[in-house]
Amino acid sequence: MTDVVPSQNQQSNPDPEEPKPISSESEQAESEPGLLAGAATSRTRRRRGPEKKRSFWKELPILIVTALVLTILIQTFLARVYVIPSESMEMTLVGCDGCTDDRVLVDKLTYDFANVSPGDVIVFKAPDNWDKSEFQAQQSDNPIVRGFENAASAISLYPPNEYDLIKRVVAVGGQTVQCCDNNRVVVDGKPLNEPYIYWRPDYPPTQMTFGPVKVPDGKLWVMGDNRNNSDDSRLQGHGDLLAGAVPVANVIGKARLIVLPPQRWGGVTTVDPQAQASALHAPAWQEGLPAGVGLAAAFPTLWIGRRIRRKMFGLFARSDS
Repeated sequence: MTDVVPSQNQQSNPDPEEPKPISSESEQAESEPGLLAGAATSRTRRRRGPEKKRSFWKELPILIVTALVLTILIQTFLARVYVIPSESMEMTLVGCDGCTDDRVLVDKLTYDFANVSPGDVIVFKAPDNWDKSEFQAQQSDNPIVRGFENAASAISLYPPNEYDLIKRVVAVGGQTVQCCDNNRVVVDGKPLNEPYIYWRPDYPPTQMTFGPVKVPDGKLWVMGDNRNNSDDSRLQGHGDLLAGAVPVANVIGKARLIVLPPQRWGGVTTVDPQAQASALHAPAWQEGLPAGVGLAAAFPTLWIGRRIRRKMFGLFARSDS
């Protein structure tokens, strides 16, 4: 019997594959980080449960408060709508008994970057020594009603509890103003060019004689465009013309636009009456700075308002469904 000898070239069978030991959590995290993260997120979701959206009635008060806060901030620092209550600025601005008074948008930002200039139409708080004969907000004697009136005033739904007026700047601090040269106001010895003047038909078309008076530094000489029917710096001093000047600190802002009534929409004209006498304007880049800042500030304001409107529309849609 022949023995069979295995050939030396024949390879032996490999040992059966042993099972790999289970790796630790740290090794598993290194090899499969996404898997563990997903598992952790899944466990967290199971513990917390599904996220619930706020109901419409919970969102609505937040949106209302946000809108009111934005309105108050805008009107305090950027712009506000004011009512023209008297005839002193006709026909540039209309305000009279039996008519629809103009509403003007007053820019509160401009004078943070530029000085008040001749020809600007400004809203200002009347100095304490001025007569309150043109207009004053009528407030209730009831403290509760007065509280609601003050709250409504903060968002321009009620006249503010202060004596605010609107006039045109004719001269600034350091200038000497007087009248008249051929029925024209004179500043620093040169007659003004005032194309905006309106003469009330039933009054004589003449200007009141006054001055000369040197406007103190930090003050303004203001007059109405309805020149023979305006209670302005000429009359408020009661013989002391210096008392008729308005402190620059009392200026609230510059009138920019007529926003109501719709048939009178448009800009409020700014004409420098001293333009022919001397060059008082700042360089062009400085004059454009406030407008540029105002435009830049308008974009985030519009964006926030648009987001709020979309949110409210979405809430209304969900509540109807």
